[in-house]
Amino acid sequence: MKKLLLVSAIAIFGLSNSSKAQNVDFGLKTGLNISNFTGGDADRNNLFGYQIGGFAEFELNDNFSLQPELLYSRQGSEANNSVKIKVDYLAIPLIAKYYLSEKLSVEAGPQFSFLVNDKAEFIDTSIPDAETDASSFDFGLNIGLGFDISSSLFTQARYNYGITTVVENPDIKNSVFQISLGYKF
Repeated sequence: MKKLLLVSAIAIFGLSNSSKAQNVDFGLKTGLNISNFTGGDADRNNLFGYQIGGFAEFELNDNFSLQPELLYSRQGSEANNSVKIKVDYLAIPLIAKYYLSEKLSVEAGPQFSFLVNDKAEFIDTSIPDAETDASSFDFGLNIGLGFDISSSLFTQARYNYGITTVVENPDIKNSVFQISLGYKF
């Protein structure tokens, strides 16, 4: 995982150095995750989490840009009203943005997520917290909208659909709705 992070950082900085003719914006973003698991037959409720991290937006032309991100993202689900499953990821979305107007964009792209922490918290406090059998890697697809409030401030609404399974038996996948607020330097 450390090698992947190093390669990702080198690629982002390499792209920023080779993009002299392009506009490149760097910034920070944070927001709310409303997540759940799909698959299996358990009775599940949404889990509220968060995401926080940085991004670089590479403008390729007036209507199209690429936005790689590096985020810490808490996801999961509450199952059978008895346990909260929390899975924390280091997520790397690679978002293609198409600007429909000067301020409004449609966004889509893959997301590569690496498990950092996983925990099952039981509602009954007499049962100790436990690790889950979550997979160490998650691949998903993002689709969403972005709106530039000003030249520096923006908001995004995005849905992440998990392609790979979080847990093999039954086939449980991530499903995350994200609302974000970001700042471009």
